Amino acid sequence: MCEIIVTTRQGDVARLPLRSGMSLMEAIREAGNDELLALCGGCCSCATCHVHVDPAFADRLPPIGADENDLLDSSDHRNANSRLSCQIKLAGDMDGLRVTLAPED
Repeated sequence: MCEIIVTTRQGDVARLPLRSGMSLMEAIREAGNDELLALCGGCCSCATCHVHVDPAFADRLPPIGADENDLLDSSDHRNANSRLSCQIKLAGDMDGLRVTLAPED
């Protein structure tokens, strides 16, 4: 079974099933993680689903869009691996994807 690996802000690690077509944000929220607020519900308008993606997976993700980039600019915790989890559609080639929830702004 394909999976994604999510590290919480406290350092706990959860292995979640990877379901192609679902957004990373949806997968994390569906697993019961309420640390990831996702206030806008995945509309790319709030940046409360900010994650840091393991650099080994950066080339497997879709390119960052202008709206996502602008929203991430508002975060004090943006780094080179920052993405909004609502903008990452999961696919089979992302098996083992590792992300860490970014600190809350």
